[in-house]
Amino acid sequence: MTDEFTTEIYYDEDADVSNIEDKTVAILGYGSQGHAHALNLADSGVDVVVGLRKSSDSREAAEAEGLRVATPTQAAREADVVNMLVPDTVQPYVWEDIREELEAGDTLQFAHGFNIHYGQIEPPEDVDVTMVAPKSPGHLVRRTYERDEGTPGLLAVYQNASDQAFEEGLAYAQAIGCTRAGVIETTFQEEVETDLFGEQAVLCGGVTEMVKAGFETLVDAGYSPEMAYFECLNELKLIVDLMYEGGHMEMWNSVSDTAEYGGLTRGEEVIDREGMEEILEGVQNGEFAREWISENQANRPAYKQYRQAEQDHQIEEVGERLRELFEWGDQE
Repeated sequence: MTDEFTTEIYYDEDADVSNIEDKTVAILGYGSQGHAHALNLADSGVDVVVGLRKSSDSREAAEAEGLRVATPTQAAREADVVNMLVPDTVQPYVWEDIREELEAGDTLQFAHGFNIHYGQIEPPEDVDVTMVAPKSPGHLVRRTYERDEGTPGLLAVYQNASDQAFEEGLAYAQAIGCTRAGVIETTFQEEVETDLFGEQAVLCGGVTEMVKAGFETLVDAGYSPEMAYFECLNELKLIVDLMYEGGHMEMWNSVSDTAEYGGLTRGEEVIDREGMEEILEGVQNGEFAREWISENQANRPAYKQYRQAEQDHQIEEVGERLRELFEWGDQE
């Protein structure tokens, strides 16, 4: 581990596979994260059972990969570690089905802390509750593992009934490949609140709204939608790749001096810090969680409207035509 950061970072040499090698892990769900965790664990020699409803379309895919498949209840009954990798909105219902199957000393594990932090799942006091969260989509968790690489991950302990929750979680992180890149120790609260804020204010909400606003500003001023698309969306990947590879300075060093000066002097004008603070407050005080839970209970009326409006935006139609013309879909 390193002393250079405010949080601890753990690597392969810090993990002990004996903390998980003799245990059975139930992976509930076989989506983006579920399939990656299950396959990586199996390839690492861990006994894995995938928990899926009998009607699940994923059963055939999991079995085709040589994995054992059972119902969620059966998988939880058999396992020592039960990892909830179904969507956040589904987890409370799955929990009601499996809660009686966990025994004292078992582990209830997550890849995102939403339902624990906001009280939608209340585990018994005699089980460990941990989180191992790769900071990457599942297909990359799997792909990098197969290349003998890994993706960074987070590890948190919410409840340590066995006094070995952290050690077991670190061994799990090693088995899915995260300790190859580095695992950061955090808490359920920190992971949830930073994750929701990042999604809403920057990664998903902030970026898409900024791209649409830029596109609309140019089109409304009389410029062609195609030029607006290239400038405000297509080139974004080039800039983000540079930032990903070497931080802000790698990007500034790679663009023209004109672009750098314009960005440094004008960028702040489009950022609403007060709005960001309000978003963070809504995450911290549970306002967003309550809204999202209510939205799902009402069958997602607002969600569906927002999604349809996004799909109907001109930038989607322009982008579809341009991507087909230039065959960007064939690129890795």
